[in-house]
Amino acid sequence: MIVISNPFAVADEIRIIHSLFEEGLSLLHIRKPDFSELEMTQFIHQIKLEFRTNLVLHNHHHLAEDFGINHLHFSEKERKSNFDHPARFSRPCRYNSTSTHSIEDFNSLEGNFQYAFLSPVFKSISKENYHPKKDLFEEIKSRTNHKTKVVALGGITLENISETLEKGFDDIALLGSIWNNTNPLNQFKLCQQIAQSYSL
Repeated sequence: MIVISNPFAVADEIRIIHSLFEEGLSLLHIRKPDFSELEMTQFIHQIKLEFRTNLVLHNHHHLAEDFGINHLHFSEKERKSNFDHPARFSRPCRYNSTSTHSIEDFNSLEGNFQYAFLSPVFKSISKENYHPKKDLFEEIKSRTNHKTKVVALGGITLENISETLEKGFDDIALLGSIWNNTNPLNQFKLCQQIAQSYSL
C-alpha cells in the first residue's frame, strides 16, 4: 500500500509521516508540485534518516542521491517527453514509477518501471471534478503488461479497497482518503488491515 503526500501543507505533517512509517507504510510519494528546490530540501531534512529509503520523489529528482532516496516518480508528461532518453530512467535510483490514465498507456510501458499508477479508478477525493472517463475495471481485463505492477489511484477508500484488489489491481495508492480524514493515522491503519487481509 502506497501513500501520496498532500500537495498542500498539512498540520503536523512530518509527525504524521513518521507515524505512518512506524505503522508499516512501505512507500511515501512526496508530491509537492509547488515546492521550490529549497522547500523540498527543507521538507526532506525533517524526515528521519531511517525512512529516507522509503521516499519517492515526484520532482527535484536530482536531490535523490544527496538524500539516499532510491525511488523516482515520473509524471505521464515527463515520461513521454523523455521517451527517447531511456538513460534518464536508470540513474541512480533502483525503482522508478510513473503515472498512466489508460490501459493502452500502461501496456505500452517499457521495462524501466517497477510499478505505475492507473487512475482515476473512482471519483477523486482530493481533486474536484476528477472522475473516471472509462471503467478501469473493464479496461484492466485487457492488461498485457505483467512486468510492471499496476497500482490503483483515485477515490480509493475503506469501502472499495477489497473490490479494487479483487478486480485485478496489484496494489492501491491513497491520498485524499488519508489526508482529508480527521485522523490520518487511524484511517491508514484501517485501510492497511483490509489490504493485508486480502493479500493473506
